[in-house]
Amino acid sequence: MVSNRAKWLQRAIVIAYVGVLVLVPLFVVTYRTLEAGWSEFWNAITSSDAITAFRLTFEIAIAAVAINTVFGIGAALLITRYRFVGRRLLGPLTDLSVSVSPIVVGLALVLVYGPLSGWFGKGLANAGIQVIYALPGMIMATAFVSMPLVLREVIPVLEEEGIDQEQAAKVLGASALQRFRRITLPTIRPALAYGIVLSLARCIGEFGAVKVVSGNVAGVNQTQTVPLLIDQRSMQFAPGTYQLSFVLIVITVLAIATVSIRRKKEPAR
Repeated sequence: MVSNRAKWLQRAIVIAYVGVLVLVPLFVVTYRTLEAGWSEFWNAITSSDAITAFRLTFEIAIAAVAINTVFGIGAALLITRYRFVGRRLLGPLTDLSVSVSPIVVGLALVLVYGPLSGWFGKGLANAGIQVIYALPGMIMATAFVSMPLVLREVIPVLEEEGIDQEQAAKVLGASALQRFRRITLPTIRPALAYGIVLSLARCIGEFGAVKVVSGNVAGVNQTQTVPLLIDQRSMQFAPGTYQLSFVLIVITVLAIATVSIRRKKEPAR
């Protein structure tokens, strides 16, 4: 039996660890944001560059989350409901996207889709399609680095639920679409919602891969997301760095907290 003193020591170590890595930086950003005052905060988040960056960031995040949701559900069903050669490798392969450095991911996309020397880039450029240093490349990079987040939330639920209900519905004449809508989707809905929010938070804050493939251009042909704008302002010691960071933190925390609360309220199956 672990003594009470050892339990308290373990708790203190965990709290200190989380505090140093998470809470202290969040506190500093929040303090700096509030210290500057409301007018400075409002000016920072409503500047033309900030508004354009926010719009681009959410466009990319929504597109990437949609891609990851479709892929995550499809891959989860494939892994848990079918047997095929290479099935055990599919899961670990999807984890490569979060194991490899985002900078390497961006570089790989440039080597494949770059307009000058990319494998497919030249052909796409000749067809008038620009991937790198444009919106498609930014969406691809963002989707790649957040790819397994939905998948990893859905797979355990499908494995735990089993296939008995789906098989019974199939025997009764339900089509594949009907089985998915009436059985599979209600089963995975809480896990799917949490995976979507995690993916959204990851997409909103993505920096490394997007920086490589975006060109980081401000202005008319804008390819600068909010994390890239924060990086630019911090390097130039320009105002607005803390304010923009605070907005991203608030959006992410609220999204995760909301889904977590709703998940706890879900009735046990």
